[in-house]
Amino acid sequence: MELDELAKLIKTRSSIRHWQDKDVPEELLIKAIELATWAPNGGNQQNWRFYLIENRNTIRAIADAVQAAADKIVSWPEANQFGDTTKGLRERASFFRTAPAAIAVAAAQYQSPVDKILAAREIIDPAAREMRQWRLTSNTRIQSIASAVAYLLLILHQMGLGAVWMVGPTQSKGAIEKILKVPPELDFVAFIPVGYPDEAPVSRKRRPVMEVCEVIK
Repeated sequence: MELDELAKLIKTRSSIRHWQDKDVPEELLIKAIELATWAPNGGNQQNWRFYLIENRNTIRAIADAVQAAADKIVSWPEANQFGDTTKGLRERASFFRTAPAAIAVAAAQYQSPVDKILAAREIIDPAAREMRQWRLTSNTRIQSIASAVAYLLLILHQMGLGAVWMVGPTQSKGAIEKILKVPPELDFVAFIPVGYPDEAPVSRKRRPVMEVCEVIK
């Protein structure tokens, strides 16, 4: 693939939230996941697990769990100050219930040797405690999952499929882990509904690169 082709793939990908009522071949989704596992990850631990969900009843059960959590959040008096924002949260929480397929991502904890040293040392050493807090701001396993999901979205787009990266469903983490039978050593961290698009991709502008890039010479 030439650089211009890669640039076009990246720039034409967008989040898709409406899908055709059409099954996606399992082999396509398995291939997409397999390629996503080549993403960079902390210590090459590959401490992720992908749950390919083709059962629409299971997707609906997850949507129900997410909707129930959203309804509860919106019902709390603390939500009143956010007005229409919370109304939108309730209305959009479970839009993915019509998706033909979905991919849930779970991850195991990862602690590098440096993390273990700092965790042991921080009890007696404020400098070690500060270093550990700095490292926690760039959680390794979440960065690993993020790199894999970014790969996955581009691969699905190249296949002619539409998907959206969701972390909102983590508000129903416990229920979703029960539905998917996620083992206790893993945590559900991301959800990607996928199917053949039934909407035109939305072209979104990006800020000029030099507004977000500082060159240090």
